[in-house]
Amino acid sequence: MEDKKYPNSGALFSSKTKKKPSHPDYYGSFTLDMRTVKVEDNMVTFKLSGWKKIAKTGSTFLSLQVDTYEAKPKEEENDPFQ
Repeated sequence: MEDKKYPNSGALFSSKTKKKPSHPDYYGSFTLDMRTVKVEDNMVTFKLSGWKKIAKTGSTFLSLQVDTYEAKPKEEENDPFQ
């Protein structure tokens, strides 16, 4: 990934050193803005979105966007006026 950090985003690059089936196919990281995280019952659910991109070197990678998932309260899900 480039030096510039974008909140709630990251990248996965294809592994060029995979030697065993147990080694990962992709590796990478993401930067998470902890101010956007809401913890309930000591758990957080994240949504990941990915886009195939081509690096300047010509290799393919996945660009990631991270978002937190918050379930709607039951009242809102059943409200016919929304």
